[in-house]
Amino acid sequence: MNNNRLNNKKKGLSGLTAAACGLLLLCGCSDFLEPKPLSFYDPTTTFTTEAGLQATMAAADKQLRDIWINGESNALALEYRLSELAANGKTDESNPFCDINGTLTPTNMRDQTRWFWNDVYYSGIKFPNTILTYINGVEGLEEATKNAYIGRAYFHRAIRYLNLVFQFKDIPLLTKVISVPKQNYATTDRKAILDMITKDMEFAVEWVPEQKDMDMVGQVNKGACRQLLIKCYLATGQWEKAKEQADILIDKSGYELMKEPFGTFVESGEPETWKITRNVIWDLHRAENKLTSANKEVIYGIVSRGSGKSLNEFHTMRAFGPFWTDAKIKGPDGKPGATNFARNNAKYNKKYDFVRVIGRGIANIRPTYFATHTLWQVNGMDDKGDLRHSAKVGNWFPMDSLKYNDPASAYYGKTYAEVRPDCSQDTIRSWFDFPLYKIYLKDVVAEGKPQENNFKGATKGSIADWYIYRLAETYLLRAEAKFYMGDATGAADDVNEVRKRAHCEQHYTTVTIGDIMNERARELYLEELRQVELSRVSYCLALSGKPDEWGNVYDVNTYDRQEGTDANGGSYWYQRIVHYSGLYNTGKPINANGRVFNYEIGKHNLYWPVPNEDIKKNTGRQMRQNFGYDGYDPNITMWENWEDAVADEDKTE
Repeated sequence: MNNNRLNNKKKGLSGLTAAACGLLLLCGCSDFLEPKPLSFYDPTTTFTTEAGLQATMAAADKQLRDIWINGESNALALEYRLSELAANGKTDESNPFCDINGTLTPTNMRDQTRWFWNDVYYSGIKFPNTILTYINGVEGLEEATKNAYIGRAYFHRAIRYLNLVFQFKDIPLLTKVISVPKQNYATTDRKAILDMITKDMEFAVEWVPEQKDMDMVGQVNKGACRQLLIKCYLATGQWEKAKEQADILIDKSGYELMKEPFGTFVESGEPETWKITRNVIWDLHRAENKLTSANKEVIYGIVSRGSGKSLNEFHTMRAFGPFWTDAKIKGPDGKPGATNFARNNAKYNKKYDFVRVIGRGIANIRPTYFATHTLWQVNGMDDKGDLRHSAKVGNWFPMDSLKYNDPASAYYGKTYAEVRPDCSQDTIRSWFDFPLYKIYLKDVVAEGKPQENNFKGATKGSIADWYIYRLAETYLLRAEAKFYMGDATGAADDVNEVRKRAHCEQHYTTVTIGDIMNERARELYLEELRQVELSRVSYCLALSGKPDEWGNVYDVNTYDRQEGTDANGGSYWYQRIVHYSGLYNTGKPINANGRVFNYEIGKHNLYWPVPNEDIKKNTGRQMRQNFGYDGYDPNITMWENWEDAVADEDKTE
């Protein structure tokens, strides 16, 4: 991913120092969210005008976009691989990320864990810190305008820190651009960082304008700041304040759940192959509708559209769909099952044009059985009305809906449900159901080429707008706050509001934290950062003293300081994985694609290791490594309040 990564080799600087120094600043803006980078060494000159602020804010917006959507979205995929909802599905990789317990180490930052450290921590936090460091040098800004910039910068810094402290826990606190190299950073306690970003978001909620008062979408608005403040209040154990902010968003901010079809109706590929009966869930998740004025539910989203640099290609159908075109899937006659014939192929029949309906998937992640089946049981029953799990209206795609589409097959036109093919050689990657309504993005480039048979999702010229915050999540955050406050019945009311919109038939009279997290999984798949949210809720649950769905109560001082892969103990995150995933820690290796895969995750993997090379480069002071990884030492001191950490930033040795 190209996220203006810092090149530190020539300078010999640590990533922390480079991020704090802000060696690359931005000036000018040629396209929305697409700044022109200019290298220079006098930022005080750049930030005498508002243009420098605008360009740096655009860079912050773009970098945030990269977390959710970028190509095959490996960052988002990682968040689901390390949860109960999915696991690595790429059985053709030489070193697949399946044994997290054995292979994720401080010297082997697997998959995208290093990307989050480099690009979200170093690069991502650099942008808001640059604004906050130099904004006082910009002349002519009215107080409200200046404070709106500060509030947006606080949002960009806070959303990254909130994610990072639940991925890496205690980390050095960077809040400004420093003028000289610094290699004596100390780790800052997570609680202190949470206190700081909570204070910052209170300021942001006061000063950042509402979306209705802004000229363009895609910029940080007051609703987004309020949603983030809710999460900050939850993470600091301030349940009542979290509920109060949620009340404002739900009842007093002009947002509402979308309950009827709206906006532009977009068919899924080829309607003669797979018909969509128009419904609110389908319309709600079309990229064409996500950030329009007709959508009253969106609070904050990512603008990614067109053929210019404002588009991040987002290959959702490729990354999150099954490898159904695998030649190893054969009918009883030994011939291939469903094939992705291009439209100019003599064997093409539009009744069986699955490649334009579901894309040519490669399963970067594969959902667990829990995610595709048992998650959808409420009150012990499959909820037949839930539009989010409905193949009847076309939102959900069961694997056995595929049809034999080669005229040479004896089963031509039959569904996989009628004639089950042999997929035994690789059930991990090639066979799973999935929410089509979430992953379908019209591939404009491929649609324009009749010879194309590799539909991916949003390529150049497509629309890939994506949600970060919706009001549905606000209801679930309020339910969480009510649960911690002891109001499980009131929490159920909020969960039921989300379920009613989805036309569910089963509702709750009371809820556990598990019911709330299950509803998040149903409603926010591929929107929330799942591992981060499970980690955050694990901490909140321990703070609250409330039991989980199995009756476990967690000690906030010990829940994240346990090792092992057995079924006992660990955090709430770990308990959900061992109870629900069905892949991790079963003790049963899986054979697929001629290989053996061992899915294993440890209790200590709740947090990811701090890269060893960064600890070594910080020669002036010791940084903490996380529990369970080589180099962990609980005796290493750290800043216990953010004010001391900030005061220390200007000190070098």
